[in-house]
Formats: sequence, structure tokens, C-alpha cells
Amino acid sequence: MLHTPRGGAGSGTAAADHRLMSIGTVLNVLSDEFPEVTISKIRFLESEGLIEPQRTPSGYRKFSPEDVERLAHVLRMQRDHYLPLKVIREQLDAPQGGEDPALPLPAQQTESAADGEPAEADEERTAARLGRDALLAAAEADERQLAEWETYGLVTPLADGSYDADAVTVAALVVELGRFGIEPRHLRAMKAAADREAGLVDQVVAPLRRHRNPQTRTHAEARTRELAGLTGRLHAALVHSALGVRVR
Repeated sequence: MLHTPRGGAGSGTAAADHRLMSIGTVLNVLSDEFPEVTISKIRFLESEGLIEPQRTPSGYRKFSPEDVERLAHVLRMQRDHYLPLKVIREQLDAPQGGEDPALPLPAQQTESAADGEPAEADEERTAARLGRDALLAAAEADERQLAEWETYGLVTPLADGSYDADAVTVAALVVELGRFGIEPRHLRAMKAAADREAGLVDQVVAPLRRHRNPQTRTHAEARTRELAGLTGRLHAALVHSALGVRVR
């Protein structure tokens, strides 16, 4: 649940202005649920017509709580259902009471009575799988692009030829970077750095994964996600620091 600043009881312009947030504040509001979201991502969604923040006379973006909730809804649709932006936009613009588009659902949760693992662990390990066509639709890309991503190891199919949620996220981000002229071949260094970071995380959690206690192995998965989130945030902070980025 997002916690956004609330205005006072008054309904005038001053009260409305008090509720408006800068893009940096919006990023902080969203970061707990969406740690991968960036300023560029928010600006991109605005350019695609998914959100329409107000502008000050000097050009600064100002977001209402309703804008933030709409933005969170868009991010959830991408994260949980892998919908392309066109479908999300149509859903948001559909009249109340209209039919929602069919949403791909993750595989059903199963019990693990044989080894005593809690059902929650199975649910977290089970990810939605998409076919090649579904991945292309979610990323709004074509076969040529996907083949290039696979050549550089940015996107890799599973053994059965399907793709997991991480592949969808990577594909969408590579498409966004392409809008700025950054090509897949430019991302080889980032892929190599990610592989090194993954190796570091594996070293930390490997003893937990080898443990015979199922609960300890489940704890290893939680620790892996936690470390992945921390390394991702550190990477973003280091890039921003290196660039001297000033959030507007």
C-alpha cells in the first residue's frame, strides 16, 4: 500500500497544491514496492501518456496522490501481468464497468508436504512463464531485437523455451534504453558486472542453500532476494553519483 501525503480539510487551491509531489518524492514513495523504478522510467511512462503530472511555470513536474496511485497501478500491471503499455493504457482509459483484458496468471501454488517446506516458499519460487510471442508483446519488440538480446546474453530462455519474469523486465528495460540510442552491444559490460554481483551473492547464501533443514533453505531464498535488492540499489546510487545526477 502506498502512503502519500494528504492535504488538509480545505478544498481550495492551497490545499490541492500542498498535496502535490516532486518527481523525487514520487520515486521515494514508490521505492519500497518498486525498488527498480527510476526517474527515467517515470518520465518514459509520462511520455507514453500513462500519467499526466502538472507542470509548474518553470517546468517542474508535480504529481498528485492520484497520479502516484495510477503510476503504481501501471507498474503492477507490468510487473505482475507483463502487459504491454498499449494494453495498460487501454485498460486505464476504458469506461467504468468495462471488461478488463485477460491477464496472464502465475502458476498455481502447490504444497510441499514431502519435504515439509511451507507453501509460501513454493509460491515465491514459482514464477509466471511466457512464450516467445508473449514476451515480444510485453516488451513491445520484434523477433530481430529478441535474437540480438539473446546473442549478447541479455535475455535467455528457460530449458523449455519459455521466459521468466526477469527476462520480461530485462527486455522492457533494454527497449527503453534503446530509445536513448543505447544498443544491446553497449550493455555487455553491465551484463558482466551483473554476473559478478550474482556470483558474490551466491557465495554469501551458498551455505544456507546446502543446509538440510528446509526452513533454512527457504531463508536462503529470502536472503538472496534481499541481497539482490541491496546490490541493485547500490548500483543505481553509484551510477547516479558518477554522473552527478540532480533529480528534477
